[in-house]
Amino acid sequence: MRRSRRGDGLGSPSGSRTATALLSGPGPFLDRTAVKRFAILALIVAGCCWGLGLPLGKLALRETDAAHIVLLRFCVAALASAPFAFARAEARALFRSGPVLVAGVCYGVAFLLQFEGLARISVTLAALLVGVMPALIAVCARMLGETVTRLSWAGVAAATLGAVLIGGRPGAAGSPLGVALSLIALLVFMAWLVALRRAPTPQSAMAVPAVTVIVAALAILPIALALHGAPKLTLSPLAWGGIVGQGLLSTLLATAAWQFGSARVGSATAGVFINIEPLLGSVLGVVFFGDRLTLGLGVGGLLILVGSFVVVLGEKPQPATDMAHAPPTPA
Repeated sequence: MRRSRRGDGLGSPSGSRTATALLSGPGPFLDRTAVKRFAILALIVAGCCWGLGLPLGKLALRETDAAHIVLLRFCVAALASAPFAFARAEARALFRSGPVLVAGVCYGVAFLLQFEGLARISVTLAALLVGVMPALIAVCARMLGETVTRLSWAGVAAATLGAVLIGGRPGAAGSPLGVALSLIALLVFMAWLVALRRAPTPQSAMAVPAVTVIVAALAILPIALALHGAPKLTLSPLAWGGIVGQGLLSTLLATAAWQFGSARVGSATAGVFINIEPLLGSVLGVVFFGDRLTLGLGVGGLLILVGSFVVVLGEKPQPATDMAHAPPTPA
């Protein structure tokens, strides 16, 4: 069939085919530049949603404990994920996938550790510690066979030094135990990322994030009950707002946006967008929670952020062929 040369809008035949290609995945009409822009936008959304998670969690921590907050937020996210996880047979089959099950368990445990740490440190300190994550991703990428340049390794060293500076002298911002739990949480998050690399890629791009969230909720349930018993449900509207916001934005939306975006750019490039979380979280902590930005926190946080951006500058361009194997774009 001969294609019309006129009309490139979404209402035209060629525009409709282009839009369909972008929504359904790689194909002959796929614009790689457009897909990469969507990927960057998705990573920005994920970073912003994760950045809101720590301040929202701090609101709920005034009325209940960390484990129950994580349990409730994942229950909210699981309810929202159910239509994506059970609507199709290919999505239901993911509940039998070893990598997806491991990813879900790691995801839930990582958030438990992070919020147990948050209960013992300030929002700003917790947010800045997350800034070491891009460096960890660069190390993981190298271990999994991706190329990491010397410039990227210099960024890794700077970010690690910043984390050591913050962790060694938390001051009034928190306790060493809180810092340790926060850093251990990052390592468990790394295990989540590694497991996701081995997960199947079903046609529905929401299937893996949805199943991961539900598995995480099931993994959190017995741990939270063993630590603190049944959760308190008579919370204030402000606390429930924080929990629901975490469930919908900082859990489900952030997870889906991250998995979509990170599949379409290099690991180190994707990792740098995690720095939106410490930037946004630390600013909100200082502005709304009265956190004190000390010299040690400021210098350590600056080293983490600068080092992480250096990682991106040192990354070699991702081969165009990698785009062809990316999972389908969510509608």
